[in-house]
Amino acid sequence: MPAFSLEPERLARCARLRALAADRLRPLAEKGEPGRVNRALLAELGRLGLLERLFTSGALDLCLVRESLAYACTEAETALALQGLGAHPVHAHGTPAQRTRWLPAVADGSAVAAFALSEPDAGSDAAALTLRAAPDTARAAGARPGGRPGWRLTGEKCWISNAPEADFYTVFARTTPGAGSRGITAFLVPADRPGLTGGALEMLSPHPIGTLAFDGVPVTADDVLGEVDRGFRVAMSTLNLFRPSVGAFALGMAQAALDATLAHTARRDAFGGKLSDLQTVAHQVAEMALRTEAARLMVYAAATAYDDGAPDLPKRAAMAKLLATENAQYVVDKAVQLHGARALRRGHLLEHLYREVRAPRIYEGASEVQRAIIAKELYAAPRPTTEAP
Repeated sequence: MPAFSLEPERLARCARLRALAADRLRPLAEKGEPGRVNRALLAELGRLGLLERLFTSGALDLCLVRESLAYACTEAETALALQGLGAHPVHAHGTPAQRTRWLPAVADGSAVAAFALSEPDAGSDAAALTLRAAPDTARAAGARPGGRPGWRLTGEKCWISNAPEADFYTVFARTTPGAGSRGITAFLVPADRPGLTGGALEMLSPHPIGTLAFDGVPVTADDVLGEVDRGFRVAMSTLNLFRPSVGAFALGMAQAALDATLAHTARRDAFGGKLSDLQTVAHQVAEMALRTEAARLMVYAAATAYDDGAPDLPKRAAMAKLLATENAQYVVDKAVQLHGARALRRGHLLEHLYREVRAPRIYEGASEVQRAIIAKELYAAPRPTTEAP
């Protein structure tokens, strides 16, 4: 049982979900084309009701779903997570018309969502984005008094998951030049808008990731998510929810690597006994387990803080993502070392995890960014005054 006290019902649901992922989702994942959106897998996630839970579950349950899926099928976990990341701004900040149009299709797996924040020169420093939303002067000239304002989006996005195959994008663009994070607006942009094109990128881990080019793409006030010039809040509130669950994704991978290592070292003959009889091996496995349990505690605590509306959520979310993703890298690397050359063969679980585990330390805020967030929150918090000795 995890160190964090979960109810037996939740533990049982996690076990069922791991079995479901292995039996029904992994075969579909294995049939998918690397680097492409696997719509058959999304449809099955929809049939199983897992995509709908993106909009009905709290942060802790989202973490448990992501951890359970990651343990048995990382492709299914990633497909679900990308739907949530792209569609959550619509769920949390969209108009009734926007939600009605897109969320049912996301929930049943028939519409693919994407979160378009990063740019070629604005990755970790998201407030520096330069995709321009210029007032649509032609529209304004012909608009009736009181008509809806419009903009034209011009620029690029890069490292966008599900691009260029998504059906709609949550796009963050600069509506007020020189205003930093205060001049960004979030838009819901359907993929069929004129002037919107994209291309695929080949990455270490074969997920659908690409670029987007905006050549005067038209948007109106009906496409705004939240408020004009307040889009950075939309982005950060989304990341505060999903950063702990990125940690949960990492937990699932770390636990899978740990369990594989326990099984391998217990049965592998070496030096007149089993690998597990060697103290140096047993101590490494103990360290892997220790760090994974510590990360699990922090992820679950951060998710619970989100559900409870805790004021220090940015710090907790950053800590959870940082610790869990760094730990997963450590555990998977140790697991490969203890398995030896067999773990490097194509098709081995650890070869797969070794490629999968690297990216979470970068996306949704690199580890260095999480440390910066933690430090900022620590120094901003009120501290008790003490007299000098």
